Amino acid sequence: MEALFYVVPLLMIAVAVFGVVNVVRRSRRVAGAWNSGLTAEGRCLRTYTTTSGGGETMVSTSLHHVYEFTTREGRTVRFEERNGPGTTLEGDIVTVHYTADHPEQATAHAPARGKLAAGTGCALVFFGVFITFCVVFIMVAHEMFRFMGDFLP
Repeated sequence: MEALFYVVPLLMIAVAVFGVVNVVRRSRRVAGAWNSGLTAEGRCLRTYTTTSGGGETMVSTSLHHVYEFTTREGRTVRFEERNGPGTTLEGDIVTVHYTADHPEQATAHAPARGKLAAGTGCALVFFGVFITFCVVFIMVAHEMFRFMGDFLP
C-alpha cells in the first residue's frame, strides 16, 4: 500500500518529463526551420480536422494541413502540420521553412519567435509545477508513513 504513494507520483513525473522533452524538441525543430533561412513555395494538398474527447470530457478539435514542396536540391517533400491557420485551404500556396538536413520536419507557420517562446515557456512552467507537486506529495507521504510507523507496534 505504501509503495502506491511512491510509484504513482513517479509514473506521473515520468509522463511529465516525456511532455517536457516533446515540447522542447518541437520548439527546437520549428525554431531551427525558421533560423535556417531556407524557404520554398509549398502547396496545401489537404486539410482535415480531428476531434478527441466527448462524453463526460471536453471535446477538442485540431486542424491539420498536409503540405508539399520541393527543396532546392529538387527533392519533393510532403509533411503534415497541426494547428495551422484556418484560412489556409486546399490548393493554397504557402511559404515553407525547412532545414537542409531534415526537410521533412518543415513548417508552414510564419516565424513568430515570441509566440513560440511564450508557448514553450508556459508549457515548461506547467510541467515544472506539476513535477514539483508530485515531489512534494512523495515527501509528505514519506513523512506521514514515518510518523505512523512511530505509533505502530
